[in-house]
Amino acid sequence: MMIKTEQLTKVFGDKIAVRDLNLDIPNGELFAFIGPNGAGKSTTIKMLVGLLLPTRGRALIDGHDIRENPVEAKKLIGYIPDFPYLYEKLTGREFLRFIGRVYGMDDRSIAGSIEDYLDLLGLRDQADELIRSYSHGYRQRLVFASAFLHDPRVLIIDEPMVGLDPRSARLIKDNLIERCRKGAAVFMSTHTLAVAEEIADRVGIIHEGVLIACGSLEELRKQSGVDGRLEEVFLQLTEDEAAE
Repeated sequence: MMIKTEQLTKVFGDKIAVRDLNLDIPNGELFAFIGPNGAGKSTTIKMLVGLLLPTRGRALIDGHDIRENPVEAKKLIGYIPDFPYLYEKLTGREFLRFIGRVYGMDDRSIAGSIEDYLDLLGLRDQADELIRSYSHGYRQRLVFASAFLHDPRVLIIDEPMVGLDPRSARLIKDNLIERCRKGAAVFMSTHTLAVAEEIADRVGIIHEGVLIACGSLEELRKQSGVDGRLEEVFLQLTEDEAAE
């Protein structure tokens, strides 16, 4: 499994943010992780990428425990947070070159990859301008370029489509699908249920820190008893859980 969690749990004081999360995400799968605000999505992602240590349990990236072997695990990951930080006094090209070196890429590979993603994401005209002059949409495109740069085997993305225009969003969705076809695994947290329905192979629903449902849309429809869109299925399952 490219992404695996075993009894993954995070406690903050007297609040259990994530409780006993068990997931298996294989090569080639695009997995969408959805839930209400405060359900534990971002906490889960931060444990997967090593920004938070679990209270108990573990997270593995291609067999590497993110806690015990963080460097080996992180080499395999491309991570896009919900609020990315960019070095505003660098140009876009300088920032991508810096990220490539962080991942240990050689200069020739960095240069070629930068050119590819400047073209793919429509950043060429802004590449040599300071990042502080970028609009929110261009910043988001640059973040995607930095995550794709080292051709990661695992992509972990928190709210991927925020700030993207329709053309850029389509390019990103197509790129994620293509990466999965080539064997990568994508873990995507999103509030945009239409995106999850469109491109995800499976969907996991987390509610108050607990995974309450996981499967294909058809499997979730059967569990919820709702033969409709993902939004309707999601609302039914979370309402059922809240009523218990």
